[in-house]
Amino acid sequence: MVMRPMIEKFIHYLRYERNASPGTIREYRRDIRQFQEFLTPPGEKTMPLGEVDHHVVREYVNWMYDRRLEKASVARRLSSVRTFFKFCVREKFTEQNPARLVSAPKLPKRVPQVLTASELNAFLDDLGSRGEQSRRRRRLAAESEQDSRILLQRDRAILELLYASGLRVSELVGINVGNLDRQGQMVRVCGKGRKERVVPFGSKAHQALEAYWPVREELLAHAHEKPDYEAVFLNHRGGRLTDRSVHMLVKKYARLASVNWDLHPHSLRHAFATHLLADGADLRTIQELLGHVSLSTTQRYTQASIRQLMDVYDKSHPHA
Repeated sequence: MVMRPMIEKFIHYLRYERNASPGTIREYRRDIRQFQEFLTPPGEKTMPLGEVDHHVVREYVNWMYDRRLEKASVARRLSSVRTFFKFCVREKFTEQNPARLVSAPKLPKRVPQVLTASELNAFLDDLGSRGEQSRRRRRLAAESEQDSRILLQRDRAILELLYASGLRVSELVGINVGNLDRQGQMVRVCGKGRKERVVPFGSKAHQALEAYWPVREELLAHAHEKPDYEAVFLNHRGGRLTDRSVHMLVKKYARLASVNWDLHPHSLRHAFATHLLADGADLRTIQELLGHVSLSTTQRYTQASIRQLMDVYDKSHPHA
């Protein structure tokens, strides 16, 4: 059977049976097409999948290392190939899963780098003071200053909500107006595997969202393209904000605050979980709030919390 239609059937399976997110589907498609590239020598036809054995898959792993891919990338792409062959065996396109016999590279267990509550609160409060300064300047400034004020209100709402609810960036940009209960301070999000969950948020995120709402109406009223009335977070053209834009704005505010942090949207998710744990929340509750399928994923935050506690001890105890 020709490989391209098999890939499309696999993507259809991911989308409609596994309920995989658009981002996950893009990664699988890219990974399997790269594997197809490896199986297709220049000027020749693609090797039939029935002829692919574990030796060929090992050669593929070495091929990736030759291209200087990181171990994490190799492991992910090998996992994609395993899942693809598992699907092919299920559909009787092939008789075996040769990727199952190939070991993935061992990856170091990473403990999330987490900011302290005081560091993060100071960072977010600084955004609030920037907003006050911007409002004072606006009385005297030109119209171009107004764009900066508008985006600042939006950006503060984004950062406050990321920290208040521990959302993934894909979940944040996917929020529609109908998913958000502003008065009840709850948001319904669609996580990995298209699984929905409801997450609360606190008073500071609520205040930031309320300050942003008139700005959102302004962005819709002056949209340069077809506005997205469903999306909560909009770009300056009135369309839905993207994952990449959120990554860029988080980096921008870390730079403006002159802090030496490798800050990204997931940093706020890590901080959310670790600070909840430090304040006495149990792991099961945090697991539900984060939308983790496995408790072992959530348990990484106990390591981060213990490490943070030891850092405080080392700095504070006279005999440390």
